[in-house]
Amino acid sequence: MTTTTGTDWQAWQESWDRQQEWYMPDREERFRVMLDMVEALAGPAPRVLDLACGTGSITARLLARFPEATSVGVDLDPALLAIAEGTFAADDRVVFVTADLKDPDWVTRLPYDTYDAVLTATALHWLHTEPLAALYGQVAELVRDGGVFMNADHMIDESTPRINAAERAHRHGGMDQAKEKGAVDWAEWWQLAAQDPVLAEPTARRFEIYGEHAEGDTPSVEWHARTLREKGFAEARPVWRSPSDALVLALK
Repeated sequence: MTTTTGTDWQAWQESWDRQQEWYMPDREERFRVMLDMVEALAGPAPRVLDLACGTGSITARLLARFPEATSVGVDLDPALLAIAEGTFAADDRVVFVTADLKDPDWVTRLPYDTYDAVLTATALHWLHTEPLAALYGQVAELVRDGGVFMNADHMIDESTPRINAAERAHRHGGMDQAKEKGAVDWAEWWQLAAQDPVLAEPTARRFEIYGEHAEGDTPSVEWHARTLREKGFAEARPVWRSPSDALVLALK
């Protein structure tokens, strides 16, 4: 995806979206609900922290819907940040920060002390529950009074094993059909990135940091809501659910 004039960052963004949609066909629906709740609780011109931002998927949708919003994206992945920075290079509404969310001092790298909304999607499941709970405490301190935090991710209810197994089998059947039609999965996408002359080096560094895939936990919706309240939010509950995922909103 490199042109004669340089890397086509928008093409990389779109390829990332397609790869993610292979796993989550309802991905855009969760983003829509997330932004509905931002508008309802933080207004149309929020200062947003895009947590574990990756390529800036949330930021792109935020700014398309709310042109007066501003976004700070934070991540550690050098390849995904390269795509994000390339995509938004000319947009002064966006700042990106390289930081490790497991480092207690990551918040000191941020340009602002408070945010109207902190948003994240399909990113924090690489953390185990103890560091995730600690991160929720830090996020609670970053969100202004009346502001919101939202996390859309895999949230498994272990009390329904037969339902879970049937849902997973059905979902993977659909994924197999899409794969036969040419869908690119996670591993294949990273192979393509490693072959790009601009992304090859940051992709190599990415795998030095994370390995093949980070292993974390996928606690239930109830765990997320309870922990967020324990860590300083006044209210917390799911505002969207699919058979395997959920969007939890916490209000400061």
